[in-house]
Amino acid sequence: MDRAEAQRSTYEAVQRLRDAPFVAERPAYFSPAAAAQDRSNDQGSFAHFAQTLLPLEYTNWAEECAAHVTACYIGDWSSLHKVLVRGREARDFLAWLGMRDLSRFELGQIKHHVQLDANGWVASEGVLCRLGEEEFLYTAGSGDWLIWQLGQGSWDAQAVDVSPDRFIFGVQGPAALDTLEKLTGESLRDIAFSRSRMSRVAGIPVRVLRTGISGELGYELHGFAAYANEIWSATVECGGPFGIRQLGLRSQPVQHIEAGIATNGLDYLPASILTPGAPTQFRRGRPGGSYVPDNGISDYFRKPGELGWGFRKAVPDRDFLGREALAADAAGGGPGRTLVGLRWNAEDVAGILTAHLGEGELPDAMEVPRGRGPAFDQVLVDGRQSGVSTGRTLSVNLRATISLCVIDEAHATPGRDVVVLWGRSDTPQREVRATVTPLPFKPDRRRTDVSLL
Repeated sequence: MDRAEAQRSTYEAVQRLRDAPFVAERPAYFSPAAAAQDRSNDQGSFAHFAQTLLPLEYTNWAEECAAHVTACYIGDWSSLHKVLVRGREARDFLAWLGMRDLSRFELGQIKHHVQLDANGWVASEGVLCRLGEEEFLYTAGSGDWLIWQLGQGSWDAQAVDVSPDRFIFGVQGPAALDTLEKLTGESLRDIAFSRSRMSRVAGIPVRVLRTGISGELGYELHGFAAYANEIWSATVECGGPFGIRQLGLRSQPVQHIEAGIATNGLDYLPASILTPGAPTQFRRGRPGGSYVPDNGISDYFRKPGELGWGFRKAVPDRDFLGREALAADAAGGGPGRTLVGLRWNAEDVAGILTAHLGEGELPDAMEVPRGRGPAFDQVLVDGRQSGVSTGRTLSVNLRATISLCVIDEAHATPGRDVVVLWGRSDTPQREVRATVTPLPFKPDRRRTDVSLL
């Protein structure tokens, strides 16, 4: 059995036995680049990203968290679900399933694809890339909603799960372009933001996508899993003179908060979890934090407008799943909440971090740079709940503790003082002062004009 076959065989076993005892019946599943990564994983520490075990740190989290600002990193997003959608009606189906207008969708172009349920809640979201006239690749935390919805209709299209067959590596930061041009041996300055094309690394075909999950100049490399080790190693070697760092799982989500990007399964829960199209990749654990929902699990769901993904003008007339619900929301004045940033008071945060060195009752521990699962905290204005904070992160780039916050429009003004209630309801809770901040937290450099570099 070759590497590609072994990867798929293990992936299928994990999916089939996802509720079985770990190792005893359900095998451990690693990145297709695990062999190359192991050379630098001196601590030998791993954690799960969906079903995949990835190294937690290569050097240290602070150095890795800064890499996309000071130089660049290579990070492994191969854990993402990867679904090929093909067929005569593939684009029509995807246009109905997502909010984005796909009538102008060029070959190689990339679009953020936000998929709703009939109530207008976000059910799934990810990146859609057009590979051919009738072929599209959807990469996301989960593609299960897409696959299930396609099976509910009579579309002339097919969806194929190619998750174990392909790798996705992110290379983000000001040195990303120099690194990848050295890696491929050609100029990549023709690739505009949200565009992609094929290239080669030592004869191995790879697709280079210009993306911006870090808020900096950035790219992704997509290719066949059988060559993942070679591509990872070559990228690290080529990026060495430019200061590249390998990004561990501990640091991976930090940049999303700095860039003001809400993450599925961390900053909100997808509405698809209540349906047969429930995501298989996020099945364990419960949200932490001080927030206590009034209406059950749906209080963790979000409308697209609450996450900054709404329409600039009125809801368009074209047909897509959830449109009627969004139109009704708009007629009633919109969702009423919006996404902002919060900058937490350093003195209050320090009091929590050092509580274990003093006396008295201990609050919930505050992991750094951030917790590894979803956590939702109450945000108070004048003692009343007015929002929900998520993604609390210690940012070494900003030298501050920050988070995202879905808050009532009336309190979304930059500079507004609020209070975050820290800690679960059954623990000694602490009040943390915070200030409303515009997003993103740092300048958006995703669309850097590379012709000037």
